Amino acid sequence: MNNLDFSAEPLFSWYVVLLALSGIIMLVLGAVSGGLKVGLRILNVIIGLGFLGYAYYLAFVFEGGTYYIFFKVFILPVAMIVYSVKAITERSNAKQQAAAQAAAQAAGFNPNAPQAPYNPNAPQAPFNPNAPQPGAPVPPVPPQAGAPVPPAAPQAAPAQGAAPYQPGLPPQPVADNPYAQPTPPQPPHPAG
Repeated sequence: MNNLDFSAEPLFSWYVVLLALSGIIMLVLGAVSGGLKVGLRILNVIIGLGFLGYAYYLAFVFEGGTYYIFFKVFILPVAMIVYSVKAITERSNAKQQAAAQAAAQAAGFNPNAPQAPYNPNAPQAPFNPNAPQPGAPVPPVPPQAGAPVPPAAPQAAPAQGAAPYQPGLPPQPVADNPYAQPTPPQPPHPAG
């Protein structure tokens, strides 16, 4: 016996259909581990089975009389979907933050370490142009007496317009480098 008749009782029929749909949504949310805790998943399955059971009763067993319409039952699946999406995004954000912190700690930087506040009045070391700069070439170490001499590595050709590397000389700016430091003007050489 089917009690669904959309032409005679549309409110009752749509209520039963939406009740069954809400039950299916709650069962799916309980079955899929989409960010919900185990207790909420079990609760979703129980509530979903209750919705489906009541929808089945109204559609196939109910023979007339009094029935209850709970419009609030349609809010619960929407709230659980919103909560699930929020839990999934929070979990993915937590994974990304954990990966970023692991990478920062592997690099030796701890973002949670206390940092000294910036003090613009603190004394600073004067600039030393003769200090070794990061990335500057290191002059070769002469071999010790009696040590085997390793074979010479093939050297790359210098960039066009650049002088080859010469040990003991400070690095010179490249002519076509827009970020290079300007060289001071040289006095004219006396003609001899």
